[in-house]
Amino acid sequence: MSKYKPNNIWIDADACPRVIKEIVFKVSRRLNISIILVANSYQITPRSDLIQLIIVDKRFDAADQHITDQVKTHDIVITADIPLAANVLKKKAIALNPRGEIYTENNIGSILSMRNFMKELRDAGSITGGPAAFGPKDVKRFGDSLNKLIG
Repeated sequence: MSKYKPNNIWIDADACPRVIKEIVFKVSRRLNISIILVANSYQITPRSDLIQLIIVDKRFDAADQHITDQVKTHDIVITADIPLAANVLKKKAIALNPRGEIYTENNIGSILSMRNFMKELRDAGSITGGPAAFGPKDVKRFGDSLNKLIG
């Protein structure tokens, strides 16, 4: 994937770790890229003309729907929500997980299938745990992936 400058970086902000938001804010300042956080509730953000917070209603998936409706080709969306990532890819934007995984046309189908399979197992009570705790390796992987995308 070649480096380019996106028009906007969107953050699915409610579940995004603060440390990931901080990395994106630094990139915004350094490269003069607009950041749009979409959330169901207020988020603390630095004062900057480049950073916008959009608060949507508390309806399930309201933030995801807003991002899907507004994202443009070549924007970057930071989300751990796999169905949102799939919608973003359909709009020819880039989706990046806070753990550093870049979603692509080549991997999104298998990632969606695994998500649905794991949901069925959880719903049946076969598994009770969620993903591993978010840690320093995830932060590094995210920074490396973002740098790979936009430098």
